[in-house]
Amino acid sequence: MRALFVGGPVDNSELDIDADTPPKHYPPDTGSGQSRYRLHQIGRKDGEIVYAVYGAPDSADEEVIAIAGERDYARRFGAEPGPAEA
Repeated sequence: MRALFVGGPVDNSELDIDADTPPKHYPPDTGSGQSRYRLHQIGRKDGEIVYAVYGAPDSADEEVIAIAGERDYARRFGAEPGPAEA
């Protein structure tokens, strides 16, 4: 799946994640106590997660979702956007 980042120093960056489900935070486990990007949205195509949208540590959910919509990630991946899983 593709990890997409909104806000912070890596705004509009992407990388591949080799996992079935996206981690709640990225990087998943730094152990350094630093704030990490938080999962806000996932996109599914045919039941499979194809992208995950992460927001900068202090970004509001509504802001990250709005930016993801403006960047049109769902259309780009031919996927249905949905909330991050609990």
